[in-house]
Amino acid sequence: MADAISSSLDRNRSNRSDCGSSADSSSSVRAWRTAFLTLRDETLASSPPHHPPPPPSLVSSLIGRHFLSISDALVSAAPHIPPREATSDVMLLVELASTILDDDGPDNFIHIIHLVHDISCRSHLEISSTFWAIMLDFLGKVTQCLLYKTDGKEIKLDYAARIKAILEVLEILRYLVNGYDGKCSLLENTQLLHLLLHVVSCSHDVSFSSPYPSGNQRHFTDFGPKNPKYKKLWEIQTVALVMIGDVFSRIGSTSLVLWQSMIKVLRKLMDFIASKNVLIEDYIMSRFYTSLLHCLHLVLADPKGPLSEHVAGLVASLQLFFTYGLSNRSAYVFGTSDSKDKEVDSPIMKSRLVEPTRSDCGRYRPPHLRKREGNGVHVPRFWGSESSVRHEPSGFGSASSDSEQSDSDGFVKDMDHFRSSKARIAALICIQDLCQADPKSLTALWTMLLPTNDVLKPRKYQENLMTCLLFDPILKTRIASSSTLALMLDGRSSLFLQVAEYKESTKCGSFTTLSSSLGQILMQLHTGILYLVQHEAHLGLLGSVFKVLMLLISATPYSRMPGDLLPAIISSVLTRIIQGISGVDQINILTAAISCLGSALSTSPPSFDVSKMLQEELLTGFVRTQGKPALLSTMFQYSQQGTHPTIRFEALQVLKAVSHNYPHLITECWEHISAAVLEQLKVSTYNGSSYEVSARTWKGDSGNNLAANSDKCTVAAIKVLDEALRAASGFRGTEEFLDDRLLDIKLLSGCTKDKRFHQPRLMDLMVHTILGRQMEANSGLRHFQSIYL
Repeated sequence: MADAISSSLDRNRSNRSDCGSSADSSSSVRAWRTAFLTLRDETLASSPPHHPPPPPSLVSSLIGRHFLSISDALVSAAPHIPPREATSDVMLLVELASTILDDDGPDNFIHIIHLVHDISCRSHLEISSTFWAIMLDFLGKVTQCLLYKTDGKEIKLDYAARIKAILEVLEILRYLVNGYDGKCSLLENTQLLHLLLHVVSCSHDVSFSSPYPSGNQRHFTDFGPKNPKYKKLWEIQTVALVMIGDVFSRIGSTSLVLWQSMIKVLRKLMDFIASKNVLIEDYIMSRFYTSLLHCLHLVLADPKGPLSEHVAGLVASLQLFFTYGLSNRSAYVFGTSDSKDKEVDSPIMKSRLVEPTRSDCGRYRPPHLRKREGNGVHVPRFWGSESSVRHEPSGFGSASSDSEQSDSDGFVKDMDHFRSSKARIAALICIQDLCQADPKSLTALWTMLLPTNDVLKPRKYQENLMTCLLFDPILKTRIASSSTLALMLDGRSSLFLQVAEYKESTKCGSFTTLSSSLGQILMQLHTGILYLVQHEAHLGLLGSVFKVLMLLISATPYSRMPGDLLPAIISSVLTRIIQGISGVDQINILTAAISCLGSALSTSPPSFDVSKMLQEELLTGFVRTQGKPALLSTMFQYSQQGTHPTIRFEALQVLKAVSHNYPHLITECWEHISAAVLEQLKVSTYNGSSYEVSARTWKGDSGNNLAANSDKCTVAAIKVLDEALRAASGFRGTEEFLDDRLLDIKLLSGCTKDKRFHQPRLMDLMVHTILGRQMEANSGLRHFQSIYL
């Protein structure tokens, strides 16, 4: 019974509370309607239709007497007013308030802004184009009064009150955008962007209008968030930049005028950063930098005008972000996740560089990966080895997903204070945008973005792309850096780099020519990339590194570089292939690695050092000697059945490149070439797809893909035979190699064409052996016989 009485008392209290709250809301609603009705009546009485608006003094008196004195009641009534009525009333208040901002006192001025903000955020407003235009006009005038001088005079306001009012303006804008439900027209979005740009520009001018010496770190850090006076200003600019990015992404393409306005404001901010030559490292500034760089990316990704006048200044600013957040770190180590010290196999690496000391502390490995065994690609038995190669789980390929180095890992969190990596990645993306928008202007700035010496020696303040790629502790940053390098090396740069010439630093003298600078850059790029080829463990990054290496090989004039550079490339890549690549993306990575070998062997003119390396392999009978991996034997093994068709195709392409560039070696290895071609012809005879699938099931491949790749391998095998026969005949009576490559494209795209070439009778025995016939070779190169394939 006591419980019943207690529950009854609780219900009575609840009912009285509901009645009280209902009575309060009713009184608030009455106060709302009385205030707005009085405002309408007195405004109409003082300014009949077709007459000038009421004087500002009268409007200020009305608002102060009927609104500011009961602002709390109006705010509490806002949720209970019907949306249409609330919208009409707020529109009237804002429209009248716009006429008195310049003449009203500071106190009333701030109270009006607070009232409009609180009502807007609590009411259910029906936002229309008319309401949008009136509100943006009001907020624009508010911003002008708060952050700038009006008619040569500045409003006397407390600094904290001024900043709070600007933040409320941004909150009102965000509420309007969300309430409009994405129905803003292009014109309305343009008006919003202009207002937000005005907020950013004016708040920046208010903060940093005082002249300070360029590069003075003490003065710049005085402006940082640790100073309460400037903390809110950074927040204002950050919020405005985030909104600019959202609006810009929503509208897509912009007009030339708006684009120019955006690039002007963003360039002003970036120039200020470059002039101080120092970045503040904390959470607030990291958010500001990231928001600024994201907006810059959106502008650069869709240029409406020329960027040539902006490229140099932007690169100088963006370069500062390459090591942002890392300057105070005690551990500035290689980004490769392999924890064991590895010896650099490349002769050129040993002769020119000293490998830096590695940390003994390995990266964190999740429990589900600690016992994973390497389920690698099928690695055939290498010629001359005692047994088939077996790979124990090691650092190579052990990190196969982003989750292994996610932002939640302790290792990453310790090295990514304030999420500074987001700013570094955003800066790299902006460099990529400049590569695509104006590659010609960017090539003149390569010495700023790329190293010319000591690429493997970590230095805190050496801001270049290779620093990011080699030393950054965050995987996503390193991948972004490799993508940036790939864009820089692609396209126009291949012509630009043909003037490069490597000279030792002692021979350069006091003045370094452009060709020497480019030669030094190419040398350092090769050094850093080859280091990653041998040591990188994450397959995602390793694939990007191989892509960069392929573009680097295509762009480098090796005839003007050290002679041992090409053999170093081949040796490094081949060593990594032989050591094994395991993981979910093993096929693509191995294919990219073999493709790099093909590019290195296809360079023109042929390399004497590469020829010497291949001859040494032939003298050893295709047996791998210590420290010298066997290229030809490895490629012959990968061209056999049981290997994935994509890998086999690339191996055949390597053999074709050897046949064309180094024809004097063909006679010695003809038996192996013919065996490889015969193997592939047998596969095609047995209707490829079922034969291939039965040999091995490859993850992620369907039977149709395997059949198509098998057909490509058949074509490639025939072309290897074709090139070998040409090489043996001294390329007499044959067409040019470039024309033949065009035929390759046609064949691989599904087109067929009869191809005639002349074969010396000395080759008859070899051809008919492949076809299963026995013939005698009783004549030499004196006679030619036309055959068709």
